[in-house]
Parts: sequence; C-alpha cells; structure tokens
Amino acid sequence: MDVTLHLAQEPAADELLGRSPLAALTGMLLDQQVPMEWAFAGPHTIATRLGADDLDAHEIASYDPEAFAALLSTKPAVHRYPGSMAKRIQQMCQYLVDHYDGDAAGLWRDVSTGDELLKRLNDLPGFGKQKAQIFLALLGKQLGVRPKGWREAAGDYGAAKAYRSVADITDPESLQKVRTHKQQLKAAAKAAK
Repeated sequence: MDVTLHLAQEPAADELLGRSPLAALTGMLLDQQVPMEWAFAGPHTIATRLGADDLDAHEIASYDPEAFAALLSTKPAVHRYPGSMAKRIQQMCQYLVDHYDGDAAGLWRDVSTGDELLKRLNDLPGFGKQKAQIFLALLGKQLGVRPKGWREAAGDYGAAKAYRSVADITDPESLQKVRTHKQQLKAAAKAAK
C-alpha cells in the first residue's frame, strides 16, 4: 500500500492510512459513533502518542490495557468512547498477531476471492458484515486489492461511484456526496417511523 487516502482530511493522517494496512484497519474500526474524519485521524494520533511513525500490532496487543486506554483518552481523545475502543483495537491487534503474525496486509495478501476476503475481514474483532463490506470496498476501489468477485462480496458498497461510504471518498466533492447519501438514509428511516 502506498496511495494517498482522503479520509481524515489531514495530510499526515491520510498519508499514514495510505501506507499502513494496520492504520487503515484501525481507522475503519474507529469509524462508528464519531465523525469519519475523527475516526480516521485516530491511527495517526495513536502512532504519535506511541512515539512511532506507524502502528505495530505486536506492540499494541502487548501494551498494558489501562495504559493504552489512557493513551486513547488523553485530550483530545481518539474516540468518543476511548476506553472501549482501546480494548477493541487491542483485541484486533491480538487477532492479527495470532493469525497473521501481526501483519495486517496478511488478511488480503493471498486471497483468491472476494468472499474469502470478506470472511477474513468479518472474523476480525469489532468488524461486522457492514464494516467488513465497506473495508473490502475501500481495498478494491482505492488500494488495489481486487480478488475475483470483490465488488459482489462488498455488496452495495462495491458498486462504482456509489458514494455510500468511506470507500468512495477521494476528495471534498465525493465526501459531500457520501454525507448527502447518509443524510438521505437517515431521513428515510425517520420518515418510515
């Protein structure tokens, strides 16, 4: 991986996301109940607070849980729920250590189908089907990871120019299109009630 993503809307944070598989996975994990930019800036904030230029799954998995929660809680906090997200990040990193020797890219390096990659992503602690599909779409659309059938496995998020999720954000204009789509979904859900 070595592309420029535009998810955090901060150059240093986006640069890290584009070169670090673990940072991208961590940003996706953090992307819930906070603005997308805040979530995807989180990996850079964590790396900076660890005194590193990247995240390391072995280091994070073995970090003292209370100290790691404090690291995420330091103002400005990495997430609205820094304690619970610290635990989830450590669980994800431990899973990567146990199954991929800490190499986040190992999740997709040798997959032959989109379904297989979706299963691997779905097996990650903190990743459900929707989060796994969105990340799969991000891998395919922006990071060049395109096993056979990846668009189908990513569901609606895999469609070209769908503007449904972070997978489609490449600039301020596409960010606005994704926000508009999400606002329309919320309005429809509210109207259905």
